[in-house]
Amino acid sequence: MKPAQPSLRRSVTPWGSYSWGYADVGADIFVALGLVFGVAGGASNIAFLFAGLVYVCVGLAYTELAAAYPVAGGGQYFVMRGLGDFLGFIAGWAVLLDFTIDIALFAWGSIGYMSTLIPQLSSTSHPISHFVTVLFVVAALAVLNIVGVRESTAFQGVVSALDMLSETSILFFGFLFAFRPELLIHSMQIGWPTSFQLMNGISLAIISFVGLESISHAAEETQRPASIIPRTSISLILTILIFALSYSNLALGMQPWHTPVGAEGQPFWHFLGTPENADKAVAIMSANIPLFGVLAAVYVPLLGAILLLISSNSGVFGSSRIAYSMSQSRLLPTLFERVHPRYRTPVVSIVAFSGVAIVELIFAALQGSGGFEFLGDLYAFGAAASYTLVFIALMALRINDPLTPRAFKIPFNIPFKYKGEAVDFPLIGALGLVGILSILVFVLITHHIGRIAGPAWIIIGIIFYFIYRKRKGFSLFGSLPRDWQASQIAILREAGELELMDEYVGKLKAREKRIQDEGPQ
Repeated sequence: MKPAQPSLRRSVTPWGSYSWGYADVGADIFVALGLVFGVAGGASNIAFLFAGLVYVCVGLAYTELAAAYPVAGGGQYFVMRGLGDFLGFIAGWAVLLDFTIDIALFAWGSIGYMSTLIPQLSSTSHPISHFVTVLFVVAALAVLNIVGVRESTAFQGVVSALDMLSETSILFFGFLFAFRPELLIHSMQIGWPTSFQLMNGISLAIISFVGLESISHAAEETQRPASIIPRTSISLILTILIFALSYSNLALGMQPWHTPVGAEGQPFWHFLGTPENADKAVAIMSANIPLFGVLAAVYVPLLGAILLLISSNSGVFGSSRIAYSMSQSRLLPTLFERVHPRYRTPVVSIVAFSGVAIVELIFAALQGSGGFEFLGDLYAFGAAASYTLVFIALMALRINDPLTPRAFKIPFNIPFKYKGEAVDFPLIGALGLVGILSILVFVLITHHIGRIAGPAWIIIGIIFYFIYRKRKGFSLFGSLPRDWQASQIAILREAGELELMDEYVGKLKAREKRIQDEGPQ
């Protein structure tokens, strides 16, 4: 008898679910703040506001979908289920780009923050030692994820709690001791960017809000996901939005305690966006808050480095779970489905996509002082491309699969009938689609690397997909036959959501009876 394939362990608790998301999204401001100020200047707060509104729509869409379909794979699974195998592959491949960039970008940022305490790790003045250290970090995280999610989740939970306390303290003391409203207005007036720079800033600001899908990627390992995911996702959306808007406004209106070395003759926000400081902007901000800065100068770089480290860890986790899910759906070879017999983690996927991250890291290192921006460009492209397809999948699933119980449903809908079933069209989903399409256009217009390397990654993936599907005799553009109803029942049963499973079965029986009563047309 063929031995049963080991499955992922359902060990992620409510706090674990929140911290998986926070570890990824919460760290984003540490890398995005400097990048956005480097291009959007005095309108950086506007860039964060535009991207934040789109992010709220993205977050609500992921919350609904992850609670309704609690399986590993996140956006890739939602798109495949709503739009078919081919577009599901493209969505998954775009997210894979994002998560592998996540690994490299946040490991880079982590060492950048450490460089404020250990100058020999600076990416601009000591690039070789910086590169070797980042490389070691990526390899160590891959090993940690092979050992097991329980250990990783506990690690992230503690650091996430400490960081939330730290970020709140920075904002509290920053606004109390260093914020000048008249300076905020003055900074916006003198530093207002061109339209091109503002579009570039908005496309980089979306980086601050990437990672919420980590919660959905862990859904297959989360206890009672339909109940837990809406609570953790909504909490996370509000937390991150408040932090991003507060940091950008504080930086524009902040009067530093003392003029930082090298900042003579330039506005403080401009100093934060220079290539030398962009990868450690939050640490510089906190160190220049009167009184509080004495303490913050010591612990914020260390805490920021650790938080970015666990965000990089989320990239390892997320990429491996997407590849695992795509392999189960025959969008990638079954090799990526293999689970370690002892640790029950997708070992092949972890090793393969950590390797891709290392390749991206090498290309970034070859860019010299522009390496951090290189990774940011690719990160923005992958996020905008995958989120676009997720919004379309949300609408498609509302129409094609109205019977699946939704423990959380996005408000403001237009009800109508489709094939005899009541359907709610999501207005917020449509607004989100317009917003994220705008950001995708901004990325293609303003990012010279993103508009070349991003589409190239997608084209390479499509070629790989066609070769694999042709060798297996699968349809290239069509979808494999799947019993989505039986699959949904199994998903809800395995998740422990028995009430939702009974509700779903009841709706299916009611529809079958209605069709029988109506008879052949």
